[in-house]
Amino acid sequence: MSDKAIFLDRDDTLIEDPGYINHPDQVKLLDGVAESLAEFGEMGYKLIVVSNQSGVARAIVTEETLSEIHSRLRQLLIEKAVKIDKFYYCPYHPDGVIEKYRKESDLRKPNPGMLLQAADEMDINLSESWMLGNSSCDIEAGSRAGCKTILINQRIDQRQTEPEKIKPDYQAVNMKEAANIIKMQNRSSTNTNIQTKPFIIKPHHQVQPMQTQQDKTQPDLPKKEPNTQNVSEHKIEKALHNILEQLKSMHRDNIFDEFSTMRLIAGIVQILALASLFAGIWFLMSPTRDNNKIFISLAFALVLQVMAMTFYTMQNKK
Repeated sequence: MSDKAIFLDRDDTLIEDPGYINHPDQVKLLDGVAESLAEFGEMGYKLIVVSNQSGVARAIVTEETLSEIHSRLRQLLIEKAVKIDKFYYCPYHPDGVIEKYRKESDLRKPNPGMLLQAADEMDINLSESWMLGNSSCDIEAGSRAGCKTILINQRIDQRQTEPEKIKPDYQAVNMKEAANIIKMQNRSSTNTNIQTKPFIIKPHHQVQPMQTQQDKTQPDLPKKEPNTQNVSEHKIEKALHNILEQLKSMHRDNIFDEFSTMRLIAGIVQILALASLFAGIWFLMSPTRDNNKIFISLAFALVLQVMAMTFYTMQNKK
């Protein structure tokens, strides 16, 4: 089974960008980066850095020094219990002063070469992966590779060609917001993929025998009045179905907010509402069914559900 990954730009996404970094001592993590990367790891993503490093072609930094810079970045994150799975970089640039690196390259973003190489070498499912960066070339590279994309700090590099075609899937002001976006998208995808069948509780009816040719010659019998018990059962089924639909349609957009007493109370009331609902189902399926008990259970379920929604609303307005 293929892995999924978070592809990360380096400069001004993970670390401060004073210009061309050419010494390990210049490596400084941006606020919230280590904590967000730790969350990505907990969600099961591999962490892969993909970075354009034209400073190599421009003779500003050597590949050896670049390796030391990446080792420093790796060490700073390890100290915070975060592991970068792999670094990819493109040292090439058509305007480079070193002939070895003076050329176009499929690895250089906005080309998706580094992401495709990582996917091949590390067995990454690109359709379940994300590209995070602070410029349009990061977004274009991620999109062309088939990843979902988040533009951080909402900075679009106008030097890129055809910027009108560059559309990130999401925008975030920092890495922490990007982590929350991915969490909520994962939760939404999980809820969409889980197909739950509604309860369909059919009343017991006597099976009518097949009508023979001889029966068809019999005169039509007078129509019977509708059974009031069947009408009552239909109303109960409809009420149960509406409650279940209401429960399934509730959206908890603040799932990642901090704990609060109001949220705890809402959760307890929600559980009681479900318990009342299932009690009603139990009474409905009982051979010695008592409609009064069924309606009382449903009434409690509705009241408790309204209370739970009220508590959640009050919490969201705090």
